[in-house]
Amino acid sequence: MRKILLHIIPAIILLSCQNKNFDPTKLNDAALFHSAMQNLSDIIVYDIFSPPVASRVYLYPSIAAYELMAKDMPLKYKSLVGQVKDLTQIPEPERDFKNYNLNLTILYAFNKVGKALIFSDELMNNFERRFTNKLNSIGVPRNIRIASEKYADKVAKHILDWAKDDLYNQTRTFPKYTILEEEVYWKPTPPDYMDGIEPHWNKIRTLVLNSSDQFVPKEPLKFDLTKGSPFQKQLQEVYEIGKRMDPEKIEIAKFWDCNPYVTHHRGHAMFATKKITPGGHWIGITAIAGRTANSSFYEAVNAYANVSISLFDSFISCWDEKWRSILVRPETLINQHYDEEWLPLLQTPPFPEYTSGHSVISRAAAKALTNLYGENFKFTDTTEVAYGLPSRKYNSFIEASEEAALSRLYGGIHYRMAIEEGVVQGENVANFISENLETNLYPYQLSMK
Repeated sequence: MRKILLHIIPAIILLSCQNKNFDPTKLNDAALFHSAMQNLSDIIVYDIFSPPVASRVYLYPSIAAYELMAKDMPLKYKSLVGQVKDLTQIPEPERDFKNYNLNLTILYAFNKVGKALIFSDELMNNFERRFTNKLNSIGVPRNIRIASEKYADKVAKHILDWAKDDLYNQTRTFPKYTILEEEVYWKPTPPDYMDGIEPHWNKIRTLVLNSSDQFVPKEPLKFDLTKGSPFQKQLQEVYEIGKRMDPEKIEIAKFWDCNPYVTHHRGHAMFATKKITPGGHWIGITAIAGRTANSSFYEAVNAYANVSISLFDSFISCWDEKWRSILVRPETLINQHYDEEWLPLLQTPPFPEYTSGHSVISRAAAKALTNLYGENFKFTDTTEVAYGLPSRKYNSFIEASEEAALSRLYGGIHYRMAIEEGVVQGENVANFISENLETNLYPYQLSMK
């Protein structure tokens, strides 16, 4: 018995010293959360999630993080319970892990929910090992880690159980889109003629919107290829712009391409390029805004939650219209009627044309960020630097969203009407979310660097 005590006492002393020497403020660095989000983005790119599905992968980890924060800071951050559909209160921590650290629990929960939604577990495991090394370097005691991770497990399970009811799993079994013969309807496009992506995405549970069809855009122009008709003029515009592109328009189109899977054919060889999704680009802008504004750890969590909710609902709204109108892409008609050798600057994504997804989700995300950081927030967008493209500067989030929308005309993959009506649709979605979602009860004053 004495020998056992001699072993236990030094361990207790060591643990006491660890707790005494540990500075919990070292876990307050917003860079920790930005790093976790960037890792999730990297895995989304690697796993080649489609844009709508990627928005779901961003959503649930962000909400897990936010709800933990709101639970511990109810006077500053309002829970999403009662504000988003079907979400119930996250569980209380059990007695044996009351000494959890909030920030550490947020990070653990974010990664655990994210890991359940991606394919490449090993990539997440690698990040978690680097994260553990980081915790070692700042001296986080083992008992705090254990308590934080146990509580994170419990919260992650709660969020994932809620996520299971959004109909995502059920829609995996729904039938593919059957191609309609009429010329007005979307057809698979070169070079791979892929099946249409997510034709049933409007069945996914919205978060704040009442339904997927709450903001139905006005109908696209009547299909009419007669020379001089409104529709034909829009088609002609795409064709003419594509033939006379200047360097600035080319740079804008490529900067906002955000096609997660672009194929390249060289003779009999084929290879693919992976890129960030449109939603991922705006998640990247959220990180840039947070760093530019010197946002705190909790302000970063709040920003990501607001943007991810806006992206998620705006994708559902947009895809509802895409697969209602099922409008043919410009490339198909130009090749059939004007020039069979014509190619758009950007590879046409495999889903219908109307409305423009970039236009809808960019405006929704831009409005969410504007609500947080202000109307005249200047920033340099470096999101695409990792993909070999130069950075671009903007005077506001709205300015960036307008350029993102117009880039689709320059890229040759959208008619102007899809862009303009997409912006309106995104604005409607964003305004409704702004009116019906409240997170930060005491908006912070930005401390610009």
